[in-house]
Amino acid sequence: MHRILVTGSADGLGRLAAEALLDQGYEVVVHARNPGRVEALRPLLDRGADLVVADLAERDAVRDLAATLAGGAPLDAVIHNAGVWSGRAVMPVNIVAPYLLTALLPGPRRLVYLSSGSHFTGRPELDGIDWQGRTPGSYGDSKLFVTALAAAVARLRPGVPSNAVDPGWVPTRMGGAGAPDDLELGHRTQEWLATSDDAEARTTGGYWYHQEREEPHPAVPDVAFQDRLLAALARETGTPLG
Repeated sequence: MHRILVTGSADGLGRLAAEALLDQGYEVVVHARNPGRVEALRPLLDRGADLVVADLAERDAVRDLAATLAGGAPLDAVIHNAGVWSGRAVMPVNIVAPYLLTALLPGPRRLVYLSSGSHFTGRPELDGIDWQGRTPGSYGDSKLFVTALAAAVARLRPGVPSNAVDPGWVPTRMGGAGAPDDLELGHRTQEWLATSDDAEARTTGGYWYHQEREEPHPAVPDVAFQDRLLAALARETGTPLG
């Protein structure tokens, strides 16, 4: 039985992924940003999902979350779904939190990181990045960084499939009601990568869109860029990936 953590699962794609995984009989750990968001998850908790609460914009909260998860039942997979579109939380939530959870939770057998087509607009420049969120961050930059993180983890942890997923521009609260992509397809790829025994789903280092592997931004497979990114995040957080 797979046990899967889905961050940012109170609504949107994270909620849909958690619901679908429960439907398929998996053990699911759902995540809320704060106690006020827990009630939105009540239907999933009533179905047997476990709950963790942490504001991923706060590093101490991420560390506490990692300690809580490490002290519980082992995780088979983590879907790093939580993300914000704009504002000061962009870098803390979209890249620093997934990095810290990856560094502090070496146990999961599969890792899935939510990217975006916007990562193609990101700049592979690390000088001057405000990792702490004192100022608004660039969504495109953050998604380039997390896509490169997925590729770096695939290289450094060869026994752990690590992949990035572009869910498409779908009609969620973040995407907006007029978003043109398929909401159902928007969450299926991350579930497939987290659980399937299909040969393709067990590959690593991919950038996926609707279960098709595609070419990411040229900086993503650049090992030198990956290493610079990991070094910057390790310095910033005081936590090496290991």
